[in-house]
Amino acid sequence: MLYIRSGRRKSCYIGLSILLLPLLAFHGIAQPKIADTISMSLPDAEKMFLEKNLALIAQQYNVDISKALVQQAKYWDNPVLNTDQNIYDGKFFRHNNNYGQIFIQIQQVIKTAGKRNKAIRLASDQVLTSTQQFNDLLRNLKYLLRNDFSSLNQMLRTNKIYTTEINSVTQLVAGMDAQLAAGNISQKDNLRLKALLYSLQSDQTDLLRQMAEQQTELHTLLQLPAGSFINPILPDNIDTKGIDQLNLTELIDSAKLNRPDANLAQTNLLLQQHNLSYQKSLAVPDLTVGVEYDQRSSYINNYYGLALSFPIPILNRNKGNIAAAQFSIKQAQTGVLQIQNQVESEVAAAYQKLLTIYRLQQQSDRDLQGKYDQLLRNMLESYRQRQVSLLEFLDFFGAYKDAQVKQLQQETNFRQAMEEINLTTGKDIIQPR
Repeated sequence: MLYIRSGRRKSCYIGLSILLLPLLAFHGIAQPKIADTISMSLPDAEKMFLEKNLALIAQQYNVDISKALVQQAKYWDNPVLNTDQNIYDGKFFRHNNNYGQIFIQIQQVIKTAGKRNKAIRLASDQVLTSTQQFNDLLRNLKYLLRNDFSSLNQMLRTNKIYTTEINSVTQLVAGMDAQLAAGNISQKDNLRLKALLYSLQSDQTDLLRQMAEQQTELHTLLQLPAGSFINPILPDNIDTKGIDQLNLTELIDSAKLNRPDANLAQTNLLLQQHNLSYQKSLAVPDLTVGVEYDQRSSYINNYYGLALSFPIPILNRNKGNIAAAQFSIKQAQTGVLQIQNQVESEVAAAYQKLLTIYRLQQQSDRDLQGKYDQLLRNMLESYRQRQVSLLEFLDFFGAYKDAQVKQLQQETNFRQAMEEINLTTGKDIIQPR
């Protein structure tokens, strides 16, 4: 579900436009239209994210680069052609049956000890490393996208609560000014009511500032125009199916199997082991084989010969690189143990957090918002008719706002706790709702 409502584009920054909306409304000024409002569901946002996110695109090029290096590692070394011929022997470039000298040699390096195959294996390890780095980036950015999406949805719903309260109190303040002029209420009560209005306006202004920051982050993730406004759409009810059936041991096993950073540590260990094998092979000298032809400078005319050469491994046997590769293996083994401990701790923490919020969610009254909305209308009418005191009205108003905002925050915390399970296990154990 994705639709765009286009309107008149403003040159000012979108965050400033959002920030001024409630303040302009309070002074009777028409609210400016936002240039483009993009309403989208979470699946729409994820599809756009996969297609347009520049960080993912850049990381994908690393995978392509590594694949190209595998192809390069498969090539044999080029043969080397050497030639020598006379230029002047009384005459320039004289070549016939009695004069002239030509020497031609073709050489080919033959790698020994399986160096070529080991180099290909190392390059293939780099492809796997780049792929896992891409998957880890995707995992973290997707988690950020989903959290930003749910947070912005909660902020927009919270803003509606503030708008409802502010409109109600604004009307009440206007009526109380008339009552003050008539001498029916005290200056103290009138100021306290205006202080409530100012407090609500200040809270809403702070909320709109946070919304502007959230919009900026989502625009970066989705590569949307800076002048657009994202309206995230999420279902009103959270599907909790299967949460009470989650098993911590199974979640940890899934994380060790599926998390890209855990797989990356294992791949790094494998790469260092392959590098040690490659460094040992470099200590074995390569063989250079060649054939040559000499027309007249050898002991016979038209000499054909076979040339063999290889370095003698006396001064350099690659011991330093072999020792470094051995230490790299120990370092990689330590990294594997570290990431395994980290995985277990993160999954356990995410699991406990989800269960805590889930139990609280099960105990909450889902009809609380409707009850409070009706009670708000009754309380406003009762205060207008002086059936309740100002203190009672202010206490209720504070409780109303806190209950509504905390309920929305609780829903967002619940969604983000479910996403944290997906993040720490490296798999969508709980499908996004």
